[in-house]
Amino acid sequence: MSSFNDTFLRAARGQEVSHTPVWYMRQAGRSQPEYRAIKEKYSLFEITHQPELCAYVTRLPVENYGVDAAVLYKDIMTPLPAIGVDVEIKSGIGPVIDNPIRSAADIEKLGMIEPEEDVPYVLETIKLLTTEQLNVPLIGFGGAPFTLASYMIEGGPSKNYHKTKAFMYQEPAAWHALMDKLAEMTIRYTTAQVHAGAGTIQLFDSWVGTLNVQDYRIFIKPHMEKIFAALKELNIPLIMHGVGAAHLAKDWNDLPLDVVGLDWRLSIEEAREKGVNKTVQGNLDPSLLLCDWDIIEKNVKPILDAGMKHPGHIFNLGHGVFPEVQPETLKKLTAFVQEYTAR
Repeated sequence: MSSFNDTFLRAARGQEVSHTPVWYMRQAGRSQPEYRAIKEKYSLFEITHQPELCAYVTRLPVENYGVDAAVLYKDIMTPLPAIGVDVEIKSGIGPVIDNPIRSAADIEKLGMIEPEEDVPYVLETIKLLTTEQLNVPLIGFGGAPFTLASYMIEGGPSKNYHKTKAFMYQEPAAWHALMDKLAEMTIRYTTAQVHAGAGTIQLFDSWVGTLNVQDYRIFIKPHMEKIFAALKELNIPLIMHGVGAAHLAKDWNDLPLDVVGLDWRLSIEEAREKGVNKTVQGNLDPSLLLCDWDIIEKNVKPILDAGMKHPGHIFNLGHGVFPEVQPETLKKLTAFVQEYTAR
C-alpha cells in the first residue's frame, strides 16, 4: 500500500492542505461498468452482505478516479431491519416498508440495534478496507432520523412527506420518541463503524429540506445535537448533508460537527455570508456531469476559487452521482480539481 493520503481529513478539520480534496457521493457503483457487471449477478443486499465484494465496490472509485476518500458502499436503510422495520429495496422504486409507523404503539415496538450482532458484515467490510486495501480515509455514514422516519411513516419514497409532517405536528410526543430511538440507533451504528476503522462519519438527512427552519429547530435539531455530541467523543470529523436544505445551513453550522454539506442551491460565498464558518463540502450540480468538458470546467472553477478563499473546502457534488455519468468524466474532473487547487 502506498503512503496514506490524509488530505480529506485535514480539510475536514480546516487545516492546510496540498490541494482541495475531492470525492463524490454515490461514487461507489452506479455509473461504473465493473459495478454493473456485479449487479447483474448480485442484488444490493447480497453485495453488502459479502465483505470482500462490498470492499471491492467501495475501493473501485479510488482506484479508477483517484479520489481523496472512499465512501462505504451501503444503503441508509441497512440498520433498520435490526430494530424491527421490514424494508425491501425495490428496483426502480427504492426502499419499501411493509409495516409503516402509524401510532405511538408502533414506535414502542421498535427494538435497538446491536451492531456487532446485527450488522457484522458492515464492520467486517470496514476492517478489510482500512487495514488492507485503502490508502485514503474511509467515510462511514448513516441516515439521519428525519429521513429514516419519512420512509418509515410514508412506507417508501415520497415527493411531499405529507404523512410524515402530519404525524410530526399531530403526535409531537410520539414523534420525539421516534426521533430519540432513531438517534440512539444512529449513534450505535455509526460508532461501531468508527471502531471498525471508518475515519469520518457523514449523516445524510436527504429529505429534511422539506421542513422550515422553525420546525427543524423544534422537531429535529435537539436530536441531531445528541447524535453529534455523542460522535464528537470519537475524535473524528463529522459531516452533515441534505438536499434542498440551504435554509438550514446556519443551523447545521451550530451543531457540534466539522463539515457542512452544501448542494448547488447555496453557493459557498452565500454560505459564508450566512455565517457558516466551518469546512464546507460541495457543491457542483450533478446534472453538469452530462455536459461537454468546457461547460463543466467553467462551472467548477468558481466553486474551487470560492473554496480556496478560506481554509476548509472539500469538493463534491450537491447530490449523488447518477447512472448516466461517464466514468471518464469523473476521472478527468478529479484530476482537474487536484491540479487546479495545488498549492
